Amino acid sequence: MLESFRSLGRNFWLFAVGRFISQLGWAVQEVALPLYVLDQTHSGSMMTLFVLADIIPSLIIMPFAGVVGDRYNRKRLMVWFDVLRGVLLFGVIAFNFLGIYQLLVVQVVMAVMGTFFGAATSAMFPDLVEPEELEKANSTVSSFSIIARLVGPALGGVIYAFGGIMIAILINAVSFFGSGLFETLIRYEWKTREIESAGEVIQDIKDGLAFLRSSRYLMVLMGFALFMNAVGAPFGSVIMPYAFREVLKFSSQQFGLLESFFMGGMLLGNLIIAVKLGRKAGSYFFKALAFSGVMILAFVWVISPWAGISRDAAFMTLAGIGLLWGVSNAVVNIPLQAKIQRAIPTELRGRVFAALALLVNLSTPLGLVAVGPLLDRYAAWSVSLAIWLIQGAVIAYYYVKYRDVLLREREYGEFGGAKGETKAT
Repeated sequence: MLESFRSLGRNFWLFAVGRFISQLGWAVQEVALPLYVLDQTHSGSMMTLFVLADIIPSLIIMPFAGVVGDRYNRKRLMVWFDVLRGVLLFGVIAFNFLGIYQLLVVQVVMAVMGTFFGAATSAMFPDLVEPEELEKANSTVSSFSIIARLVGPALGGVIYAFGGIMIAILINAVSFFGSGLFETLIRYEWKTREIESAGEVIQDIKDGLAFLRSSRYLMVLMGFALFMNAVGAPFGSVIMPYAFREVLKFSSQQFGLLESFFMGGMLLGNLIIAVKLGRKAGSYFFKALAFSGVMILAFVWVISPWAGISRDAAFMTLAGIGLLWGVSNAVVNIPLQAKIQRAIPTELRGRVFAALALLVNLSTPLGLVAVGPLLDRYAAWSVSLAIWLIQGAVIAYYYVKYRDVLLREREYGEFGGAKGETKAT
């Protein structure tokens, strides 16, 4: 097995370890920040505002970030945006920018830099391994990400409880510098094509969108993702933190541990895919979605007034729900990622991935904008149940009309376009 993973190569492992370091630091802050915001404001609307401060700037910048990711050296973009994010967070600590609206501005700047970083890394990653190794590579990177999010939230809850938001931000700042150090060692060649006019940017964006429109397969996937993001994103970003903290009154340590149970389920699902299912995992797509629906209903029951169970019993039940929910999420997400990566040639990848992310994320604020104010007026369980009903209707529609398209394995060559001329060395 070790020899099998060695085949992924030095560049891949530098990439994977660097990402793990930064994701671990980010996971600590990601748990501490919503706790800090809720403790300071006790407002679901303010929670939503912070989530939107991360999403909306990304939506605006994403098409341009994709063009930059295709035209400039992707490795250098990775390194510099990691370093710059570390410098920004050190500045937050040095100048004590810990007011709610100051942190909101920081959230916006981090979102912009993260968008350029993400465009470069997502386009570069498939070039670091052979096409036939993508499932293994995605599974390995995802496992590292899950371990970071499994350990990070638990650490984040404890760190926030004993050290406050400042220590959490400091840990995240250090992690960005550590990640950049590993990324500098990656050997990656890319023929840069500097942007000379605004017209070139617009044309590059049009090329990415044209490639998307040319593939019915990708368009079906995108349509499904748009709807599912609109109705699904509020769960993890707003409803669950609100229900755990404001409805069930869990401690920060319990809050972090529940996040870790969900990520533990993701890790388990990822291992099942890597060891047992492989490329067959995509055939379980709708079964995994149905199982996720059952877990949402169980979550609704626990936070409803009819559950009638103690706080400790609610915590244990939600831990089990989170674990199983995470498994089903992995079985949905990992195979789709590899399919999309194989479908897009490297010379278009930055633009197309940016267009994909843009179209998906455009739907996300729709649900978030509605959920925050709804939580301030209605019970969390009733809002969750309404979202579950909408989500179920969307899944049923795609099952009836596009089941064969979503379950079919498609190969790179079916999408046209030349293979990438650039490869990591």
